[in-house]
Amino acid sequence: MVEHTRAHLRVEESAPPGKRKALNVGTLFLPEQLRPRGGGPLWIHFHGAPWLAERAAARIGRVPVVTVQLGEGSGVYGTPFQDEATLNQLIQRAEKEAGTAFGSLILSSWSAGYGAIREILRRPKSYDRVTRVLTLDSIHAGYPSGAPGPKESTLSDEDLDAFVRYAKDAATGKKRLLVTHSEVFPGTFASTTETADYLLQKLTLGRVPVLKWGPVGMQQLSEVRQGGFSVLGFAGNSAPDHVDHLFGLEGFVRLLLRGSRIGR
Repeated sequence: MVEHTRAHLRVEESAPPGKRKALNVGTLFLPEQLRPRGGGPLWIHFHGAPWLAERAAARIGRVPVVTVQLGEGSGVYGTPFQDEATLNQLIQRAEKEAGTAFGSLILSSWSAGYGAIREILRRPKSYDRVTRVLTLDSIHAGYPSGAPGPKESTLSDEDLDAFVRYAKDAATGKKRLLVTHSEVFPGTFASTTETADYLLQKLTLGRVPVLKWGPVGMQQLSEVRQGGFSVLGFAGNSAPDHVDHLFGLEGFVRLLLRGSRIGR
């Protein structure tokens, strides 16, 4: 489906100057002007054009990024991170290349990339290290019955438990979680709107209707903010609307980091 109402602003692909090193999974990018300091955070982004995350890291200038692009479907992202050693090796190799030890982890995903974040949050030691998470139109789940509806759909608790736990910690200020979603309805599995509603129900939070502009010409329709937990709902049920969330990466990362002490 094609949509012509919203701007769907795009930037030209570019390779910002910096150091790139292949890791066991993904590629580390150290922006040219960045001087990593001991104990600082490491940002890992799952799925979507790596240059967009690199561009964001270079423009923000506060944190190095590892981009992980493994293919299509949440399974290809989740499977490697079922073994906690995958993440540990990634961090160790990134530290070797950067010449410094990293502290906390910032995780972000677009679309299918949430599969990796879910598996990382399921591992207790990894969970403790993650302090900020951004999901860009990215959390999905299965329907236990195999189909949606007919009105409110029942979603798989197992697919969402890790995100519920993290959302609760974010709402109390222990973590930070920013969830964005479109109105795209896949039909065969739960939409990002449905999974966002699931999180809100578990936290007994309600949406506030808004009308405002978001990154790259997106139209925001709703929001929820509680402690370090935020859900931003945007208009659109077409492919360009879904891709908007990826191209809005820099703006959303800035929002995730706003007011935070980056060294924590």
